[in-house]
Amino acid sequence: MAGRLCVRSMCRVVLQQSAIARHPKHVTPIRSFAVYYTKEHEWINVTGNKAVIGITDHAQESLGEVVYVELPEVGTEVEVDDPFGTVESVKAASDVMSPVDGVVTKVNDVLTSNPSLVNQSPESEGWMVEVEISDESQLNALMDEEGYLNFLKEE
Repeated sequence: MAGRLCVRSMCRVVLQQSAIARHPKHVTPIRSFAVYYTKEHEWINVTGNKAVIGITDHAQESLGEVVYVELPEVGTEVEVDDPFGTVESVKAASDVMSPVDGVVTKVNDVLTSNPSLVNQSPESEGWMVEVEISDESQLNALMDEEGYLNFLKEE
């Protein structure tokens, strides 16, 4: 009997999903994997309502050897264009700005003991925070990769 209910429940889900597929206006769009860039040289990798944020390769090259990274705690609220962390190098210190409003859900603690990851792999292993986005419309103000590369040419 329990097996039957499970099978019936699964059939119900399949029927509901196929009904949604026939009527796409009922589907809430969820942004899939997309990478954006800021004029301050941060990147943001968006999947659904979560975003991983770090600094670009261009930013780490400009800074030089990174010796210290300060990051927020999980649960910290971040706001667009406000700093959420700091990257210090042998040349300078630079704030890392948030490209969106949201709440920090993960922090790359490895950077505390190994800040050179920001130099070695700025746009993957050197990520800084994951944020749950609270206003997805803010992504519209950011650049895609082509726009960012054109921005770098003009800079």
